[in-house]
Amino acid sequence: MRILLAVLVVAWLPALAFAQGQSVATLRITVADPSGAVIVGAHVTVKPLASGVTAPAAMDTGARGDAVFSLLDPGRYAIHIESPGFADYDARDVRLRSGENRRDVKLAIAKIAETVQVGRDPRERASDPRSDAFATVLGQDQINELPDDPDEFEQALKDMAGPGATLRVNGFRGGKLPPKDQIQQIRFRRNMFAADTHEAGFISIDITTKPGLESWRGSTNAGFRDSVLNAKNAFAPVKGDERNERYGVSLSGPLWAKHTSLALSVDGTDAFDSKTIVAALPAGYFADSIRKPNDALNASARLEHALTKTQVLRAEAQRNHTFADNLGVGDFDLVQRAYSQTRTEDVFRLSTSGSMRKSLFNEFRFQFRADDTSFTSASNAPAVLVLNAFNSGGAQMGGSRGMHQVDVADDLDIAVGKHAFRTGFLVEAGTYRTDELRNATGTFTFASLDAYSAGLPTTFTRNVGDPHVEASQIQSALYFQDDYRARKDLTISGGVRQEMQSHVGGVHIAPRGGIAWSPFKSGKTTVRAGGGIFFDWFDAQSYEQALQLDGTHQHVETIVQPGYPNPTLGGRALALPPGRVQLALDLAQPMQREAMAGVEQTLPGEIRLNTMYIRRRGSNHLRGVNINAPLANGVRPFPDSGPITQVESIAESQFDGLSINLNYAQPARRLFIAANYMLSRSTNDADSLFSLPANSYDLAAERGPALGDARHRFMSLANLPLPSRFRLATSVRIQSALPYNITTGRDDNGDTISNDRPAGVTRNTGRGSAQVDLGARLSWSMGFGTRSSGGVGGPQVRIVRGGDADPLGSAAMGGDMTKRYSIELYAQSYNLLNRLNALNFSGVMTSPFFGQATSAAPPRRVEIGARISF
Repeated sequence: MRILLAVLVVAWLPALAFAQGQSVATLRITVADPSGAVIVGAHVTVKPLASGVTAPAAMDTGARGDAVFSLLDPGRYAIHIESPGFADYDARDVRLRSGENRRDVKLAIAKIAETVQVGRDPRERASDPRSDAFATVLGQDQINELPDDPDEFEQALKDMAGPGATLRVNGFRGGKLPPKDQIQQIRFRRNMFAADTHEAGFISIDITTKPGLESWRGSTNAGFRDSVLNAKNAFAPVKGDERNERYGVSLSGPLWAKHTSLALSVDGTDAFDSKTIVAALPAGYFADSIRKPNDALNASARLEHALTKTQVLRAEAQRNHTFADNLGVGDFDLVQRAYSQTRTEDVFRLSTSGSMRKSLFNEFRFQFRADDTSFTSASNAPAVLVLNAFNSGGAQMGGSRGMHQVDVADDLDIAVGKHAFRTGFLVEAGTYRTDELRNATGTFTFASLDAYSAGLPTTFTRNVGDPHVEASQIQSALYFQDDYRARKDLTISGGVRQEMQSHVGGVHIAPRGGIAWSPFKSGKTTVRAGGGIFFDWFDAQSYEQALQLDGTHQHVETIVQPGYPNPTLGGRALALPPGRVQLALDLAQPMQREAMAGVEQTLPGEIRLNTMYIRRRGSNHLRGVNINAPLANGVRPFPDSGPITQVESIAESQFDGLSINLNYAQPARRLFIAANYMLSRSTNDADSLFSLPANSYDLAAERGPALGDARHRFMSLANLPLPSRFRLATSVRIQSALPYNITTGRDDNGDTISNDRPAGVTRNTGRGSAQVDLGARLSWSMGFGTRSSGGVGGPQVRIVRGGDADPLGSAAMGGDMTKRYSIELYAQSYNLLNRLNALNFSGVMTSPFFGQATSAAPPRRVEIGARISF
């Protein structure tokens, strides 16, 4: 709490001191489009007409469309404002008096035939490391054509970004995405080794919500999907029963004109999908489909308020509730394995941002999250796992887990001459508790159907003890970054980040650096390169799971060659001493060293093409090792213990990728195309934190393809107008086959894990099949009525602060904002070609399905819906 108070004092004092200063002139300029919507990122220049007074000053408008110039000498000035897509504005002789001066400016739409010239030197813009080079930007038109279902919408964004993407809303992670009509812009941007970023150089998805408008606006939407419109899953004996009913309402507008705005949204889903079951039972082949209900209700409120002329406060509250039933059923898992899950999440966010004097910009963020999840099993009977044949018995899921987490962050930008400094901190602290019950009545594992028929399990395992655990964790970071403008066409960046985390020893220093160079006068070519070190956090939930099975709270009971159905009966049964999970004493934060180089070229016709090579090497990754596996003589190193899974910082990883990205936009025609191809190779030593090696004494054999190692990935999005008010959006996602592990199904080395591999076979050497998914959305819309505020036709533009102009002429408004009401009808199809995208390939050699797929991604699904805006 003391740290938080200190941060608030540091953040507020300069702003208050500035607000009280009246001995000189202060000029506040608010820039809006013809409809009255503010323009964020418009470039404003103020130049004195008299010599020997204040030097010329320039800045971009902030989150509320304001640019505030302080410490000006009273006198006469010239004002110039420019923003791509709008006509330039010039005021040749503006008199400023002592104290506050205010000017509201509405920019006219630029004529279509006019070439909009940006006053900033194109080489300077192209070599800005925070510009939109190597980025893809979606405006409202493109956002409107993405899936309307919130979960499908989020998944579509992640598919576009690729593996490892980080998603943020107004700088915050976690929580639900805002409604599409409240989103101003979505940017897919690759981190260029800035020290303010925790994550390695994966794609970040930055979502910016719309600022408050001058009038109340809202929308209501509904979508419907039914099995009548869907195709049959190829692995289902009959078409599964499915239904999805979705609804949403959003409303936003001013509470106090030009000072305070409010945005509200509520959305819900009443749905059930079907999941196929494919299994081999002693009586023969079995196939079925099971209904899986899924209900959700989400509500949010967001308030924006102008604290001072330069400081904006944003507060947001969310409550998200979901219920899902028949989880755990599908593929080899029979219906007895079902369990339900209820989850409630509460989120509160608070942020302040704005300029302090002419060369300082500060953003402070605070977030509180509370999450509670409970589980209920349909059955708590002992589980029976016949490897990749069938799984029966109870899921044995019960109890609940919860967390309370607080995030505090601050970023301060300082402009000094040719230097653009950025410094800040991040603190994440949380408390976690769980009494989640797993495997309380035990699990029998059989190597094959023959072993099951003979009543000969390989092992029986059970978690014994009190699962109640409470834990806390804190992680923090400090950073400093300098972007030095060496020349007009060259920026050199360097920074350092320091990270710490409880439960993982040491202070970790991560240096980073890069260059951005625009070699030609046109500014149409950008070269970027850089490198740095990144650290990863030890996940709090993983730490919590390790505590549960630490031998004190709970221990693992293991019986080798047990009887069945009573594991203790049978002449071969051998009960081992209690087993446990423990963390290595020298645990370290996982580290990644990354380098990257790329070139972006703007081609004729405003086609942006970039190519990039990424090299990543990881060390100190966390993985589990059974340190009490039998030695060659059959004796365990710790005879008084059973299996001991120790989490160690010893795993490594490698990634090499070549990315090619294309963006094409014609704002006048509202046409947009984006495509990305990635050729990559990814290897590592373990599939997950607690996954165990086939042989804990031969870890070199564990090096193999990562589970997500698709050598080829392609993703495209196209948005184009059709005659008679129709629009068509298409998405294509293609990826080559993913790997899977091949095992014998037996436990020949006696470590109690049935994951032994054939001689000479390394991890994840099997390959599935390629995935191809074509989606399409056809919409029709019309507007009627006239807004009282008036306005003009043509594209409406908003620019996001801190980046380049939105390259899509209709980026933020999406639609004819001169109309008071509008209606949109749509039909959306997923997997339009109904291609069989096979999944769940069996790698167990004793399975009747060895080498075969036993499930598939959803077949063609069709959703119809409507949206009414007012």
